Amino acid sequence: NLTVMENITLAPVKLKKMTKEQAHEKAVQLLKRVNLLDKADAYPASLSGGQQQRIAIVRALAMNPEVMLFDEPTSALDPEMVGEVLEVMRELAEEGMTMIVVTHEMSFAKEVATKCLFIDQGIIMEENTPQNFFDHPQNPRLQDFLSKVL
Repeated sequence: NLTVMENITLAPVKLKKMTKEQAHEKAVQLLKRVNLLDKADAYPASLSGGQQQRIAIVRALAMNPEVMLFDEPTSALDPEMVGEVLEVMRELAEEGMTMIVVTHEMSFAKEVATKCLFIDQGIIMEENTPQNFFDHPQNPRLQDFLSKVL
């Protein structure tokens, strides 16, 4: 098992050929950003679900990605932890990070997305701006889905 800091710095050192010092400095900066610097020496099992998810985001950010992929990032979290993760994602969006997010957090999607897709059984049923997607859905399956979740 690795500590949070070891987890964050491993890939940048091994794959991006960063020095350990550079990777550590970047990890400190990112941990401060998500208010988890105090967890740098902790082990993942000692963290809450929300903390683990924010650390996972930091691990990805440490690699300086152009695009971030999120597959239901809040689905396994207790309701009180969801906001912590969505806030980090909201900040990334505000900074211009390109993100592809699979989510059932409809209010978050409406607020943050620049484009929304509704996929049913692997088929794109509707693609639209957030405003049209939520306020004027064209596809009957999407209309039905939104009527149940909003």
